[in-house]
Amino acid sequence: MELLDPEKTELVADTSSYFRRSRLFLEAVLRKTPLPQSERGLALTDRFLLDPLGYQQRPAELALSMRNLRPLVLIADVVGLGKTLEIGLTLAELIRRGRGERILVVTPQSILEQFQHELWTRFSIPLVRLDSYGIQRIQREIPAGRNPFTQYKRVIISVDTLKNIGQYRHHLERIRWDAVVIDESHNLINPGSQRRALAETLAPRTDALLLASATPHNGDKRSFADLISLLDPAAIADHDRYDPAEDLGHLYIRRTKISPEVRDEMGTEWPDRGPTVSLHCAATEAEERIFTELTEHWLAAPGSTEFGAADQDRTSVATEQIFAYNLLKPFLSSHTALSETVDNRIARLGERVRKATEKGLAADPRIGPEQAALVRLREIIADMGDGTAHGDSAKLDALVGQLTQIGVGPGSTTRAVVFSERVRTLKWLAEVVPARLGFPVGADGTAKAVAVMHGGLSDDEQGKVLESFGLADTPVRLLLTGDVASEGVNLHRQCHHLIHYDIPWSLIRIEQRNGRIDRYGQKYEPQFRALILTSAISGAKDDRTVAEKLLRREEEAHKLDGTAEAVSGYYRAEEEERRLITELVSGGTVEHFLESGQDDDAALADLFGQVDTITEQELPARAELISLFEGDTAEFVATALEEVYKERAEDLIGLSFGTDAKGGSYFSLSPAKAPDLLHRLKALPPGYLKEQRVAERMLVTFDRTLAQRKLTEARDSSTTMWPEVSFLTDIHPVVEWLTDKVLVTFDAQQAPIITTPHVDGPVFLVQGIHSNALGRPTVVRWMAVSGLNSGNLEVRAMADALRDAKVGPRLARTGGPRDLDRLQSLVPAAVAAARGHLDAGRAQWEEQISEPLAAYRARPCALPSRSG
Repeated sequence: MELLDPEKTELVADTSSYFRRSRLFLEAVLRKTPLPQSERGLALTDRFLLDPLGYQQRPAELALSMRNLRPLVLIADVVGLGKTLEIGLTLAELIRRGRGERILVVTPQSILEQFQHELWTRFSIPLVRLDSYGIQRIQREIPAGRNPFTQYKRVIISVDTLKNIGQYRHHLERIRWDAVVIDESHNLINPGSQRRALAETLAPRTDALLLASATPHNGDKRSFADLISLLDPAAIADHDRYDPAEDLGHLYIRRTKISPEVRDEMGTEWPDRGPTVSLHCAATEAEERIFTELTEHWLAAPGSTEFGAADQDRTSVATEQIFAYNLLKPFLSSHTALSETVDNRIARLGERVRKATEKGLAADPRIGPEQAALVRLREIIADMGDGTAHGDSAKLDALVGQLTQIGVGPGSTTRAVVFSERVRTLKWLAEVVPARLGFPVGADGTAKAVAVMHGGLSDDEQGKVLESFGLADTPVRLLLTGDVASEGVNLHRQCHHLIHYDIPWSLIRIEQRNGRIDRYGQKYEPQFRALILTSAISGAKDDRTVAEKLLRREEEAHKLDGTAEAVSGYYRAEEEERRLITELVSGGTVEHFLESGQDDDAALADLFGQVDTITEQELPARAELISLFEGDTAEFVATALEEVYKERAEDLIGLSFGTDAKGGSYFSLSPAKAPDLLHRLKALPPGYLKEQRVAERMLVTFDRTLAQRKLTEARDSSTTMWPEVSFLTDIHPVVEWLTDKVLVTFDAQQAPIITTPHVDGPVFLVQGIHSNALGRPTVVRWMAVSGLNSGNLEVRAMADALRDAKVGPRLARTGGPRDLDRLQSLVPAAVAAARGHLDAGRAQWEEQISEPLAAYRARPCALPSRSG
């Protein structure tokens, strides 16, 4: 290796028309130089394929703010506001600063492909998707012992694959990332869990850490403090006593749909959701027999007065009181789900008796009565048959009626999503609903018009289901899904109808479900329906007892606060449901549960239950950028192609230009003819490379309207979710490839000369950088040194010198430099002057950079306690 000495830079006359080579070279250097750490303004926010919404730029602004020594942020916006886009904007800003070369994104398996798709089509950030099979494949291809995570620099992987921390710990501990993203990060709260162990392994091995969750709080201040400690272990001195807004405001951001900035920017672009329509379904005769059995033998607690004075001594046959509700909930879903639950319970009780007998012990005397009651219940369920005939299942009849009413059927493009908590219910609906709607059913009993998604499917299978439902031209019209799709999944592209076949006993889960179609990008009013099974049996606990009350409360909270997360004070769907059932078992009510469960901590209630009160905010600050092409990447690319390939671009890289039927302009390349470009493109999503045959022909455009239209057309197709034309952003691999091609038009230590009549003497343009120990620029100064001949030495901003010299596409070349040797002799003096100027400002810049460090050091932090 050889250290390059700037004093030995060789000056070279530029003989190109209008100094094209010099302008391209300088522009390429500007683009390749990372923005310094001291630059807090946003540089790229307006250059991507998305609406320039200020509220979506706030997380990037916060991550780069002076209060954060490193880019650390928890994006806690509620469901539907576009957290993936906010992550993409933040990563793009880090890439522009040289702090996003190595990126790891960890998401639930259900949204892997969705996340990968958004970051490539919107931002031109390619993520290589890895699963356990992909990691094994890489390990077979690389030398033994090589870390598979070093094979690609930007990776997306499911938390389900990576959470096996024992299998991958030694690889993860031997690698550092520039940025790690963990989506649905509320799953990291549980101490001792695999997910938490994964986060604790990754957090100290990355410069930037971005966490995202619409439900980041579980109601416990210490748990939330533990989550924040992944971002900054010293953020909170006392995990039991802290003010969330004051102590943590620099580490997290949270808005709802009714937050002023969100509401004002959205306008009519995101229609308000319609009311949740409760559809009462009177139980059939067979279902009433089940209600009777549950009411008389299972759901009466000791001492209960709910059946009247004559029945006060009636008790539940369940050996555990809570199991009675474990029967009620599946029944309120479907008789098939109840049947499965009963069979499983009979098997478990039989196993308990067998083990007691083997040990010579007497079985629990309560087991016998429960077994007898279960057998009796199973016989009643069997009387319903398969439940397919009209009148067997009230909810099934209502579902078919509602789907028909909204237009789901053969020959219609209308789509709907139906949610159920029970996998058995989903499978049963997939068997019986298609034929009743008139959809063709194949010999295997399945219908192409219906797709089923649940947690038992692999990530690849889930991805295919979501893709088929999201593409307009596929035959899928009905998606039957469990709550695996309630977190992070986009279902709004072709759908605005959602039906709750059964209702979770959790406000949070209801809100998460509704957020699948009520989210940014929805073009129609989201419409919700819920099937409410009702009974005429006295004392029966039908859907009016719990589900309908929760539906109304969720709707009220959404209108008032924009979220229902803080209503109960438990902040976790599982905990919310567990506490509610405990309340019911003890004889309480839903109303009492909601009233008594409120969090007493006013700070937490304000933070997680209310919206911000800021009504006016300035847009995030913009970075100061220098460009010889006025920031126009399209002009830079066109000029670069012309310069690098002269008249042979068509032969050498297959360059051609075209317009589509609506006048949108694009150009195409043949990467197979340019091995260096093809190598870069290997990091693109494999599905995109294969389906669009990118190696043979890659279509790209700067036309935002065309790119958005092609993205929409891809979603409206039946063959691919990937647009055929790629939008060229500043960080697109093609732009980066061409920038590098421009840089090598001059040798490593050459600098071009521009001659212009608008300067009195030679002006030397010099770049000066202060870097930290990691090699990241903390200060970057572009300087213009003049007055070396006259003795009136001056160092000023390069942008001012370029403007005064009128360097641009209209600066004609009138001849070469008159005295090249004299100019060459002045290079050491120019470098010395620039170096002196940089050193003179060092103290001021160090103070500016050290300010946030000093503030950080001044904060109290948690220290381990000592005893004895």
